[in-house]
Amino acid sequence: MKVIDGGVTAPKGFLAASTAAGIKYKDRSDMAMIYSTVPCKAAGTFTTNVVKAAPVLYDKKIVTESKSVQAVVVNAGIANACTGAEGFGYCEDTAKKAAAELNIAEDAVLVASTGVIGMQLPIQKLEAGVKVMAKELSDTREAAHQAACAIMTTDTISKEVAVTFEAGGKTVTVGGMCKGSGMIHPNMCTMLGFVMTDAAISKELLQEALSADVCDTYNMISVDGDTSTNDTVLLLANGMAENPKITEKNEDYRKFCEALNYVNTEIAKMMAGDGEGATALFEVKVIGAKSKEEAKILSKSVVCSSLTKAAIYGHDANWGRILCALGYSGVEFDPEKVDLVFESAAGSIQIIKNGIAVDYSEEEATRILSEPAVTAIANMNQGNAEATAWGCDLTYDYVKINADYRS
Repeated sequence: MKVIDGGVTAPKGFLAASTAAGIKYKDRSDMAMIYSTVPCKAAGTFTTNVVKAAPVLYDKKIVTESKSVQAVVVNAGIANACTGAEGFGYCEDTAKKAAAELNIAEDAVLVASTGVIGMQLPIQKLEAGVKVMAKELSDTREAAHQAACAIMTTDTISKEVAVTFEAGGKTVTVGGMCKGSGMIHPNMCTMLGFVMTDAAISKELLQEALSADVCDTYNMISVDGDTSTNDTVLLLANGMAENPKITEKNEDYRKFCEALNYVNTEIAKMMAGDGEGATALFEVKVIGAKSKEEAKILSKSVVCSSLTKAAIYGHDANWGRILCALGYSGVEFDPEKVDLVFESAAGSIQIIKNGIAVDYSEEEATRILSEPAVTAIANMNQGNAEATAWGCDLTYDYVKINADYRS
């Protein structure tokens, strides 16, 4: 596998466009379109929140029932959530407009929205935006980047990753983009993720690969403990790499899953590190657990701890908060066996050995915790399983941003 510079237009046959439709924001792009020149197999995973936005309900139906998909239309600023039949109708109207402009079937169009909950979309502006983007579709790197920028809300950076791998003598590419900064919590977050590939693969294995991978990637991040109404990850495969079609779990399928996992992991980490108001990516790695499921629960418990996140912001090696978060996770373990290490680009330092603080330097610990990416490694010393979760520090700016989000 090779990491390349790219986004959703990196795989063959995929084009992108963006525009400033004026849906909520002023003086910036707020709509994006992704289009494949040939029909795609589609897979999707969606929010676990009982309150599901109209685009989620619409896309679940399309992914399940449509034979193929060719386009995705995304808007930022208004979430189209809690908008009833009118909001669902706007999903249909958007798809209908895109289908007409692109000369494809209505059920070949997926839609996605992110932003403020409870507001109706200005459908005329959406339809106008669709018309503009359909004429400006491009397979360039810049088109992909501008599309990634257009779907941002409180994000401070665009999030894109692409990789290639060899399958049956052909080069296969997987490229993705996502947005997400706040209302981020394991079990799919306020995030929209779009992953494109030119792999030839069956719809069944495409969905299985995605469903399995989100458990170790997007579902292992948290910014603030809030699970969104709009979470969506869509995976489209158009087969233009012309590799032997992947219809069974062979070596090519393993390579595809590896590439998909890399793309999803990297953009998930970008989301965690770009949490609203965040100054640091906070990674929690639990090793030596009795099972992978327990390792996941333990790592997520720490990364979701507001007290621990605040300590990371203060560059404070307050290890008691981590041990506390492990303790209330619901997993049974022997606290007198736990080891804890902090590490970053500045170095590594052991803080706890067998559940008790070692004689460490607070100054050295602070220096290590002052980096923009920090890792806590908790060894439970009870087995061989491990898992990693990602989050960020908790800052004053998080409150400022969310105290005034609707204005």
